[in-house]
Order: sequence, then C-alpha cells, then structure tokens
Amino acid sequence: MNRIDNAFKNKPIFMPYFPIGYPDLETSIDVIEALAKNGADLIEVGLSFSDPLADGPVIQKATQVALEGGVTVKKCLAAVAELRKRGVTIPLILMGYYNPMLAYGLEKFIKEAVSAGADGFIIPDLPMEESDEFAGANHIVPEGYDSPLPLIYMLAPTSSPERMEMIARNAKGFIYLVSVTGITGERKSLAEGLGDLISSVREHTSAPVCVGFGIGTPEQAKSVGQMADGVIVGTACVRAIGESKTPVESAREFAKSFSSALQ
Repeated sequence: MNRIDNAFKNKPIFMPYFPIGYPDLETSIDVIEALAKNGADLIEVGLSFSDPLADGPVIQKATQVALEGGVTVKKCLAAVAELRKRGVTIPLILMGYYNPMLAYGLEKFIKEAVSAGADGFIIPDLPMEESDEFAGANHIVPEGYDSPLPLIYMLAPTSSPERMEMIARNAKGFIYLVSVTGITGERKSLAEGLGDLISSVREHTSAPVCVGFGIGTPEQAKSVGQMADGVIVGTACVRAIGESKTPVESAREFAKSFSSALQ
C-alpha cells in the first residue's frame, strides 16, 4: 500500500501546508518535521513562485521571503530527501506552480521528486485539460506504487457539473476541494452548502475528498472533518508558525491541536 492510501486508513486526516524556505531553509525543514511527528497525516510541501495566483497575502508573503532567502526547486527537493532521512514517513505532496517545474525540466523534476521521496503533485495553475505534457513526463513508477505519482486536481464550487464529473472520475490520490471561491486564507465561517458540494463530488469518485481554503481553527476543522475525508490548512498554519518566536514549538502545538480536534 502506498503512503497516500495508507494515510487515509484513519479518516478524516489533517493536511497542513508549509513552504520550504520560510522563514529560512533550515527552520522550514525543522517545522515540517515537527508537523509530521505531532499529528499531521499528510503535508503539502510548498514550492515558492514569484506569481502565486491562488494564494492570499499570508502565503504570498511567506513564499516571497523564501525566494528572497534563495530557495530553489533543487533545494526544495533536497529538503524532502532530508525529511525522509530524518524518519518522516507520512506522505509529502509537492505543491507549486507550473512555471518553475517547466523551467527546471519536467522529466528531471519528476525523476528527482520520486528519488527524494515525494508522493505526488498539486499544481494549482495546471488544469486537467492542459496536463498532457506533465502526464507524458510522469512515467516513473516508484517503489510501493502501482502507477506514477498522482497529479492531484482541484475542484471549486464554480466547477461545472461536467467538469466536476470528469475530474472526480479520473482522480488519483485524493481530490482537493476548494471550499470557497477566491484566494487562500482563513474565513470567519465555513462556506454554506459545503456538505452538498462534497456529496455531489462523491457521486462520481471513490477517491478521498479533502477540503481546503478558509479553514482556520481546530473547531472549523472538526466541522469539515465530519463531512470530508481530509482537512487542508494552509494560511492558519503559515501564520501561526511564521509569527512565532519559536516556530518549531509552534508547529508542534499547531499539529497537536488540529489532530486532536479531528480524532
């Protein structure tokens, strides 16, 4: 059983996002290790880009700090390998925009991601309809998997029923369901109709449905976890850790609080 399937044996799962290189390279690796060893079931490892269209101000600022600190795709892949060396066994999904991957070379990027121990890819600006080039380069089958690493697609409340069905039917790994329209960021309340949206996606797939965008507190996570298979928390995680004088300790506490809310 691959690491992603294994993670979903006990649902709902907690999935924080954190970018490599924020506030600096070493600290970000320590933070992700702390998240992984204190309750995170899967981590979205952020690859920074200068034009992050889907991200709100908190994540934009963090990725800008990472870029100014000299983070690169190569350093991000090396960070994943380092996390595996430190005994991190949960899935690590690389989340980033398409341009840096193209510039690095798709075949090279995917080969090195597999070698480092990554478990899949989320590329917010690469819709399924335009993903043939990536799929063509993604042909390595890692140990423990029966197919290449999954490219995980995002669905939004604005997705047409036809598109929702197409993406859900072809989903690998899990589905990233965006709970609100707009950019990433915490919201005061959960989106209305979220349960109906999750149900309509589930009609077309057996893949786990995970909800992100707008979840900022353990209480909100608990509510979403009663409907979804996984809860994705980005902005709140980056903010709590980034504003802390002791980021690694804050990462531990953050993971524990969300993990316990979901149990």
